[in-house]
Amino acid sequence: MKRLIDSCLSACGLMLTSPILLMLSVMVWWEDRASPFYRGERLGLAGKPFRMVKFRSMRPDAWKSGVNSTAAGDSRITRLGGWLRSAKLDELPQLWNVLTGEMSFVGPRPQVLADASLYTAKERRMLEVRPGITDLASIVFADEAEILAGAKDPDLLYNQIIRPWKSRLALLYVDRQMSCGWKANLAMDAQILWLTLTALRSRPVALEGVAGMIEKWGADPLLSDIVRRKRQPPAYPPPGADAIVSRYKVTNV
Repeated sequence: MKRLIDSCLSACGLMLTSPILLMLSVMVWWEDRASPFYRGERLGLAGKPFRMVKFRSMRPDAWKSGVNSTAAGDSRITRLGGWLRSAKLDELPQLWNVLTGEMSFVGPRPQVLADASLYTAKERRMLEVRPGITDLASIVFADEAEILAGAKDPDLLYNQIIRPWKSRLALLYVDRQMSCGWKANLAMDAQILWLTLTALRSRPVALEGVAGMIEKWGADPLLSDIVRRKRQPPAYPPPGADAIVSRYKVTNV
């Protein structure tokens, strides 16, 4: 049922937004005469790699830096790309990934293969569901670039203070999806979509909504505190690990 709804909504979304997609494609191409799309490899359902489509917001040669996390003020981001990111319009082409079944509207955000290679055995459970355009962590850490701003090693800092909490939120979602019926799952996804839209208008209201959801699911009080974002997320071990990440070492997936 979820797949059927994803297919119908993504097809309608692509038709309705086609004029916007065309206009933004021309704008991105016009800025530097390079492809308007970025097709980054991500890890999807059951660990199967796929190409996630976004409007390109960085210079064409940005991949050469070897940095996977993006901080505010990153010199790789183009002028138009900064605006696309702030308005979340760079994500629009992912409707195509939803239509083809590689993604869902709601699900854990897909990671680059380098970051997915660092998953603990517990974190790999996130690959049991389709990745999504939005999830609880997308709401809580919508300011990820600002958190990483000024970091000497944004990839390491991401793994120390963002990944531990994003993964815990994603695992809560996976547990709920696996244990509930399809009606409850659709209601849960609808609420997450609503909170995603609410965050555009009032982030504090959206954060309180996320906290309320996970508290009903029996989440750890520490996670609820982090979700409300009253303070900077502290460094913490990823789920299934005993220690805080001390270095960013990429291995094979």
